[in-house]
Amino acid sequence: HLVRQLPSFHVLCFPPQEELDIRPKVSSLLGKLVSYTNLTQGAKEHEEAESAEGSKKKVSKSPSMGTLMGVYLPCMQNIFGVILFLRLTWMVGTAGVLQSFLIVLICCCCTMLTAISMSAIATNGVVPAGGSYFMISRSLGPEFGGAVGLCFYLGTTFAGAMYILGAIEILLTYIAPQAAIFHSTGAHDTSSATLNNMRVYGTLFLTFMAVVVFVGVKYVNKFASLFLACVIISILSIYAGAIKSIFDPPAFPICMLGNRTLTRDHFDVCAKTTIVGNMTVATKLWELFCHSSNLTTDNCDKYFLLNNVTEVAGIPGAASGILKDNLWSNYMEKGEILEKADHPSFDVPGLKSNLHLYVFADIATSFTVLVGIFFPSVTGIMAGSNRSGDLKDAQKSIPVGTILAIVTTSLVYFSSVLLFGACIEGVVLRDKYGDAVNKNLVVGTLSWPSPWVIVIGSFFSTCGAGLQSLTGAPRLLQAIAKDNIIPFLWVFGHGKANGEPTWALLLTALIAELGILIASLDMVAPILSMFFLMCYLFVNLACAVQTLLRTPNWRPRFKYYHWALSFLGMSICLALMFISSWYYALVAMLIAGMIYKYIEYQGAEKEWGDGIRGLSLSAARYALLRLEEGPPHTKNWRPQLLVLLKLDEDLHVKYPRLLTFASQLKAGKGLTIIGTVIQGNFLESYGEAQAAEQTIKNMIEIEKVKGFCQVVVATKVREGIAHLIQSCGLGGMKHNTVVLGWPYGWRQSEDARAWKTFIDTVRCTTAAHLALLVPKNVSFYPSNHERYNEGNIDVWWIVHDGGMLMLLPFLLKQHKVWRKCKMRIFTVAQMDDNSIQMKKDLATFLYQLRIEAEVEVVEMEYFSYFCSKTVIFQLIPTSGP
Repeated sequence: HLVRQLPSFHVLCFPPQEELDIRPKVSSLLGKLVSYTNLTQGAKEHEEAESAEGSKKKVSKSPSMGTLMGVYLPCMQNIFGVILFLRLTWMVGTAGVLQSFLIVLICCCCTMLTAISMSAIATNGVVPAGGSYFMISRSLGPEFGGAVGLCFYLGTTFAGAMYILGAIEILLTYIAPQAAIFHSTGAHDTSSATLNNMRVYGTLFLTFMAVVVFVGVKYVNKFASLFLACVIISILSIYAGAIKSIFDPPAFPICMLGNRTLTRDHFDVCAKTTIVGNMTVATKLWELFCHSSNLTTDNCDKYFLLNNVTEVAGIPGAASGILKDNLWSNYMEKGEILEKADHPSFDVPGLKSNLHLYVFADIATSFTVLVGIFFPSVTGIMAGSNRSGDLKDAQKSIPVGTILAIVTTSLVYFSSVLLFGACIEGVVLRDKYGDAVNKNLVVGTLSWPSPWVIVIGSFFSTCGAGLQSLTGAPRLLQAIAKDNIIPFLWVFGHGKANGEPTWALLLTALIAELGILIASLDMVAPILSMFFLMCYLFVNLACAVQTLLRTPNWRPRFKYYHWALSFLGMSICLALMFISSWYYALVAMLIAGMIYKYIEYQGAEKEWGDGIRGLSLSAARYALLRLEEGPPHTKNWRPQLLVLLKLDEDLHVKYPRLLTFASQLKAGKGLTIIGTVIQGNFLESYGEAQAAEQTIKNMIEIEKVKGFCQVVVATKVREGIAHLIQSCGLGGMKHNTVVLGWPYGWRQSEDARAWKTFIDTVRCTTAAHLALLVPKNVSFYPSNHERYNEGNIDVWWIVHDGGMLMLLPFLLKQHKVWRKCKMRIFTVAQMDDNSIQMKKDLATFLYQLRIEAEVEVVEMEYFSYFCSKTVIFQLIPTSGP
């Protein structure tokens, strides 16, 4: 009566009483959802909170950070970094304003599309603490999650090394050059001394920062606001200086010899001679090129004599029209001198001993090189998602804060490219270390009120970014280790009593030291670009897969996403990887592939409802539907086995060698279904069926059989076997061969009709038009660990069966147990047959089948004698009564 009163399409579900006893009530379930702690999965505090026998629960501080402080400002702090202050001016001078715009546009589009995909993933349910790794792993599964998580960890670690190298470069080049420990031994040997100084100071800085992080993250968080203030003040000083340069350009003259740029740290007067007390005397510049203070030209550099020395404004200002000269690229080879193209010059060779007096390129440049160096300056977009555990409303704050941060930083980068091109002379822009402007930071020459604002601000902000990387990377590694998808990382899941990752910090410091030993900012930047791009690629892939699969649980609150945008972002990431450095890209992909295969080999027993599993289900459905379109061709035929196992009273497999036979015959390929029958009633024997299924699965794993298990409960064993033969498989993936053990004890069985089970199975197989394999003495069958270095596989081919008997030994020989055995084909000649011609015909037939085997023809009289001594096979009637 109640059901009739309900509207249509409604379902009433009345669970049994036993389910009400073991399942939680709705009220308790809702209570747990409301009191969700947002703690990192596997954290000690989280375990204590969930433990019924734990100590008194601590009152956890509820997350209270909003979009501004929790996402927007941290993302800006992580995006703005060392590249902006140390390399952006050099990139603009080398690539030109137009190509610099293109580089910034490509990199910012990559991060914007990734942020859109990340926002969709982050708003699809409650975001746990742990950030990007949890989003990727729970969307793409443990294999992809572990591979990409470790790539992101390595990228964050190398980012810490890059920030430290940037801080050391600022310190030794612009703040305290006299603090250098190593000095060049010759005029041209400056690189080795610089690299060694970077390694020593970098190691000291890394050690100090690691100690600070070990002592307590709270000290890092306390100075986070200071570091952010340094970044903001430095950027504002650049804009102030650009505005001031319109009506009052700063005085940073550069000295030109002909069209070549000279370094200003070797001399003070930009002229060949000067007048002192009405006398013309040689300047320091003359002495450097002529090796004498006398005004004689005997030993002078020829280029120095023929070309004039002129002084050019290094910062002409935004109203000077220098922008049109800086629009186009000026890529250089390593060791090439910086030249001003429109400056008059006599092109004659100079002395090589004077090359150190010019400003020259330290590396070869190209568009792809600049992309790899610049890309780290747009990373850091996941800083907000990594703080998801501290956010009041993560599903709202992460998308809004991240996208606003990317828009803000992109506008700063675009405007900076335009301002640098409009205000600074081209040769100064291409001067990476500011040698032409008295060793000043090039971007600092434009700033107001003083270059030291940029120098000091960039130094502290770079140090802060290094501390943030050394803080975040160990936590990421700890999260991966606690998921236990990579067993050898388990030790890094432990830490101090307060949960801080001590061992993970130690490993992070060691890996960062590798980046420090490289000692070159321009070489470390492309390395971390690869790892970040790999991570962003898989974030886009995760969003695209989830969107295309349309899984029921994919319901992001962030609606401004589309699978096409995710695929575009993924394509840009992949293109950037190979554009910036194809060999680094291959190495990064190889590392990710090795981690993926390792996790897959270890068999990560994690079920996170990931998109890859859903993709596999969709692919399987598509393949099954395609198989239904038509009957299989004979070329595609292969034995798809249904192995009928018999269990004893203790639910142990009676003849496990049947599984060994199946594994060797299939060599891990094709369909294999392991079936058995439990006699009884399904409602009463359900537990027994589950136990039998687990026993068979364990045996399948031991025997390395790639297949499925099917347990049927039936009142009679014969009926259960008939059900298995009829119903196993799905669609086009159905068995075509039944493997059945030989009935040994039917004569001694108490049941006089026990033999009928075997006979009925044979008849059911024949009625279903299936092939039947009946191994005899299977207990003596060799295991998978045995090897036969010699021996024969004999086939008695008496009745034409379509080639089944020829195919079985061929498949066996694919397995390592039988690989070195020889195959022999025996056939029987009747009295009126020509045995010699039969042997030739059979050899020709085997040649056409491409099967290597020896051929033997046995005369009927010898065969009859042999049969009288030994029972080879038994023909059983399968049709008729």
